[in-house]
Amino acid sequence: MTRRTDDTGKLVLRVAIGGLMFLHGLAKVRDNSFVEGAVLDAGLPAWMAYGVFIGEVVAPVLLIVGLFTRVAAGLVAIDMLFALALVHTGDFGSLTPTGAWAVELPLLFLMGAVTIALVGPGRFAVAWNPSRDLVWAEPSAARERHVHSREPITHRL
Repeated sequence: MTRRTDDTGKLVLRVAIGGLMFLHGLAKVRDNSFVEGAVLDAGLPAWMAYGVFIGEVVAPVLLIVGLFTRVAAGLVAIDMLFALALVHTGDFGSLTPTGAWAVELPLLFLMGAVTIALVGPGRFAVAWNPSRDLVWAEPSAARERHVHSREPITHRL
């Protein structure tokens, strides 16, 4: 994989997760009563229902443009953890009428957000900073220079 395809893959993942999550959250902008009911049923304060706007509207827009990407991905992941805990706890052992796992969509959003938080935004982002995108291993030629060195093996993407 080349650097360009790596960065393109990160862009595609950001736009896919951010775009689909944004569309998922738009319905809640019009009517948040379902979320508020789930929050109140769990014994949480009603104001917590408005966190869905951050996790499903604001954070996805940040993911799409690549601004504060890791934080935005973390917010989407937290939002999905809340969704799984408050709305989908009874669905873990269920299948939909078409045979899909009932929690596959929130889990897909959760795992996509966690992946974005781990890999970062890539070059095709508003706030790309090459000094912050470090990797844990180097290509073999660069690794050979460090064979007898005690310096950590990292490099910029």
